[in-house]
Amino acid sequence: MFGCKCFYWNRISNLSSPPEPEPFSLPRPLPRWPEGQGFASRRICLGEIEVVQITKFESVWSYSSLNDSRKGVVFYKPIGIPDGLFSLGYYCQPIDQPLRGFVLAAGEVVPSDAKDRHFFQTSDSPALTKPVDYTLVWSSDDWDGDNHDGCGYFWLPEAPEGYKAMGHVVTNQPGKPSLEEVRCVRADLTETCETNSLILKINSNSPKFPFRVWKTRPCHRGMLGKGLSVGTFFCSSYWTSGDELNIACLKNLDSSLHAMPNLEQVHALIKHYGPTVFFHPDEIYLPSSVAWFFKNGALLYRKGEIDGEAIDARGSNLPNGGSNDGEYWIDLPNDDRRKSVKCGNIESAELYVHVKPALGGTFTDIAIWVFCPFNGPATIRVGVLDFELSKIGQHVGDWEHFTLRVSNFTGELLSIYFSQHSGGEWVDAWNLEFIEGNKPIVYSSKHGHASFPHPGSYIQGSEKLRIGVRNDAARSSFYVDSSIKYQIVAAEYLGDGIVTEPCWLQYMREWGPTIVYNSRSELDKIISFLPVLIRFSVENIFDKIPMELSGEAGPTGPKEKNNWVGDERG
Repeated sequence: MFGCKCFYWNRISNLSSPPEPEPFSLPRPLPRWPEGQGFASRRICLGEIEVVQITKFESVWSYSSLNDSRKGVVFYKPIGIPDGLFSLGYYCQPIDQPLRGFVLAAGEVVPSDAKDRHFFQTSDSPALTKPVDYTLVWSSDDWDGDNHDGCGYFWLPEAPEGYKAMGHVVTNQPGKPSLEEVRCVRADLTETCETNSLILKINSNSPKFPFRVWKTRPCHRGMLGKGLSVGTFFCSSYWTSGDELNIACLKNLDSSLHAMPNLEQVHALIKHYGPTVFFHPDEIYLPSSVAWFFKNGALLYRKGEIDGEAIDARGSNLPNGGSNDGEYWIDLPNDDRRKSVKCGNIESAELYVHVKPALGGTFTDIAIWVFCPFNGPATIRVGVLDFELSKIGQHVGDWEHFTLRVSNFTGELLSIYFSQHSGGEWVDAWNLEFIEGNKPIVYSSKHGHASFPHPGSYIQGSEKLRIGVRNDAARSSFYVDSSIKYQIVAAEYLGDGIVTEPCWLQYMREWGPTIVYNSRSELDKIISFLPVLIRFSVENIFDKIPMELSGEAGPTGPKEKNNWVGDERG
């Protein structure tokens, strides 16, 4: 039965198999990085096991949309695994993206002496072991569609007691895979993972249980997180949100984080990848350095006091530590310099860099912060109409950022996080614009300074209805090259005394005063001009406008943001 059906589907696939993604590479080859401990050495020790990234694949099965053959997914078997290491699962990705993913292969670390054995080994059981069996999760026999490449069978490795499976196996034959195909990992060397984004949804013969495939990531992420992504996927025909996944991710138990770059390597990474930030040609409120802002009359105010205090160039007289208790805030000068300081000083501008571990120290996040003395008012779009506001969105002391994620296996740029007001998005390297080799371009939106990967007009609200805050991004003669004009302000993992954090970074209060106007009044004026039939929909979207655009509170500095220690949203 299987053979006949597969033969029929293979005949179809020979006529209409979707094209496989082409491999992606950065515009320029990687440089030779400065010498260090373990950065870019291709293997990373996690304690009892070591891992490598596998980026060579052999396609096993693919699916494409009936309406558009460019929309679909390809499932791959990792190949070229070094001797002594083992696959942990298979890889998949959309057809319409260049091939640029990875899965990890793992092997056990052999201690060189008894001391190392005591340090690394926490159990008498081996770190890796073969599965005892496989469970068929789903097959193309459960589905009446024909827009796929032959037969596909999805298998979950059954781990022995005390072990966890890391990913699924895909075959194009009905027989179970070999028990040698993958390895399971001892449970104490793993972390829980969660679904990240849906890659594929197929409506099977049973409409109640469609087959779905997701990317996964560790549940606990950020600078202190030990979990690392294996690069595999999760699939199911019955799983619902909130259920615990039956696969896991790995955990880095080597507290030395030996694969993180040293300071010389960090400088090399910034000089090689540092983006050029372009501001809109009509931008009025440009960036400056923090020191320029202080030198040109910024004032520190304390609750209950009328007069502000001048801030020295280093910010050494700012209150340090604590939390945002509302006792202090910074404001523009109250003399004739106020208007010019609002407009910034791009000649003085430098970008501020925070370097931190990501995904258990297998990646480095380089968060780059942009300071602007003032954030201008927003523009609201409703359909084809634009309303330039006079108040909403404006505030003193604007901090925005973007984050480069670099592989500690190779030093290759994986993606960039573009912060956009209260949210943001990760954009893979293949979808970036580059300038001068491997330096990406970041576009800063007019007045609001949100960051975007491409020029254009972005709507924050409802793209479908074209209702929300309008963010315009374009290239101009106003730009800052972060590969040249930067200052590393924090890299906690390097230890004490390596990077000295500036005084102003310890200021945890507001960089602008609280604005006391009723921000809703401007929105109500817009709503009053609209037809009655769409007013309710517009009101609902306006209610979701980010609070920092509402102008009801002054913004805080980088160290008060959740992403300083945590992971980026998205």
